[in-house]
Amino acid sequence: SFIGEESVAAGEGSILTDNPTWIIDPIDGTTNFVHRFPFVAVSIGFVVNKKMEFGIVYSCVEDKMYTARKGKGAFCNGQKLQVSGQEDITKSLLVTELGSNRDPETIKIILSNMERLLSIPIHG
Repeated sequence: SFIGEESVAAGEGSILTDNPTWIIDPIDGTTNFVHRFPFVAVSIGFVVNKKMEFGIVYSCVEDKMYTARKGKGAFCNGQKLQVSGQEDITKSLLVTELGSNRDPETIKIILSNMERLLSIPIHG
């Protein structure tokens, strides 16, 4: 099967089944792309039995290829990636994404979540 982000955004329905399925977003960061903000990527995932098997993200502007496979780790241009191991959230950097859904109830939930996060003495 095949699920394309752009076709779903255009209103086409899609149902994730147990079939092997490619999920592709050819312009991941469409809003960034439209506004010429350079954080845009091509994202491809492969799912079997509704579970992610591997994913590839190519950051076009940075010329970086991120890859990950279930149980095998994640890599950037072939170099293994590793999380920092930081367990103290007050020493962490918070990065948020508001999303594109402007439904009033969704906005209320997002802002409530952000308020809880911002009450923690974090960086960013």
